[in-house]
Amino acid sequence: MFLRSRPGALKPKLKTVVIEKLSHDGRGIARVEGKTVFVAGALPGETVELKFYHQKSRFDEAVCEKIILSSPDRAVPTCPHFSVCGGCSLQHLSPEKQREYKQTVLLEQFQHFGHVQPEITAPPVLDKAFGYRHRARLSVKYVEKLDMVHVGFREKIHPRWVTDTAVCSILHPMIGEKIQLLRELIAELEIKREIPQVEIAMGDKECALIFRHLKPIQQEDRTRLAAFGKQHGFWILLQASNLDNLEWLLPEKPQFLTYTLPRGVLTYTPVSEKQPVHREEETLVYFFSPAHFTQVNPYVNRQLIQRVLELLAPKPDETILDLFCGLGNFSLPLARYAGKVIGVEGGENMVFQAKYNADQNQIVNAEFYTADLFKPLNNHVWASQPYDKILLDPPRTGAQEIVQTIERWNPKSIVYVSCNPATLARDAGILVHQKGYRLIETGIADMFPHTAHVESVALFQLG
Repeated sequence: MFLRSRPGALKPKLKTVVIEKLSHDGRGIARVEGKTVFVAGALPGETVELKFYHQKSRFDEAVCEKIILSSPDRAVPTCPHFSVCGGCSLQHLSPEKQREYKQTVLLEQFQHFGHVQPEITAPPVLDKAFGYRHRARLSVKYVEKLDMVHVGFREKIHPRWVTDTAVCSILHPMIGEKIQLLRELIAELEIKREIPQVEIAMGDKECALIFRHLKPIQQEDRTRLAAFGKQHGFWILLQASNLDNLEWLLPEKPQFLTYTLPRGVLTYTPVSEKQPVHREEETLVYFFSPAHFTQVNPYVNRQLIQRVLELLAPKPDETILDLFCGLGNFSLPLARYAGKVIGVEGGENMVFQAKYNADQNQIVNAEFYTADLFKPLNNHVWASQPYDKILLDPPRTGAQEIVQTIERWNPKSIVYVSCNPATLARDAGILVHQKGYRLIETGIADMFPHTAHVESVALFQLG
């Protein structure tokens, strides 16, 4: 792995070590004179020559400089920028072993933070491993000394620096194969020094590029940006302050991006039953603004929705509560089978979009409400109603406030979708040890292949 020198950096020194295991951020762990060393680019069982780049009182950080004895699980990274770019951390590990590693992390977190273990460990939810990212935030940096622009993710070892990227294999090819062209475009702009990032938001067909700018953009630059969008099929938006303040350059008027759920996703077999459940409705179509949160990986998202349907097993006589519902990602498919779905989200704009999506798909048995789910819910009418089952899909901080008062509803089943195994495990401990639930099943959803990010889904049942 190539390690770039930085002014003031620790003077490198080499050391030969054996890697014991992977850390939760995907780095190898070794011990040198009794001290823990995190080694970027190294795999368990390997003997490597490492180069230190940072030393702290409790641990050191290093990079794999040379592989002396290679792991049989090592893979050749597809991306030419992998050794430097922080967008991926695990391309050097085979996809099968990546998922095995993430499953191990999930189970370890359940044991460490929740002191619980699932009765069943489910197979991973997965799909394509490259070209999967439909959302990303690329950093931009004009390098004065080189008179050139860098566009990409932050560097792995030196996150203050931007990777000099030409292509990106994890981004959808529509944009991933055009990073070089994007870099050349920004280099031509008069305002190139004042563009810190470009946000990417994709639907099934369209791709929007949101250019963050720190100073006003003049007409000549606007013309260049619009011409780039027309030539390559991008929507071009400008962002002067925050995502709620977007200026549409191309097209001139705001439009919605869309993603779809094919019919096949709306056919599932509940885990507790043998007969599949079919629906004949047309494909679900979701409408969203480039500023709205959507899942990064739409391919795994489809599989995850199907998995949630299987675990929650909605029935026509049941009312389901979908907390942290977003723009209705899970609410709408659940409403195809349940008697009624109540979706709750903290942002009014997302609740408006969920209602809009329900209307556009002619779903009449789903209602949506705005509420801060990290505060007491006593004043909300929807919170005083009974629910048969609950779906939780919180942010990284988890749903501790909800699970601590789950007895207000006493749902017979809870499905918890998590982007942070530590907070999921913490909340699982509350549900199991304090609220009388069993952790029936859990498993990962490989939403971010080639990274150490662990997305997961768990099923809890009362009694």
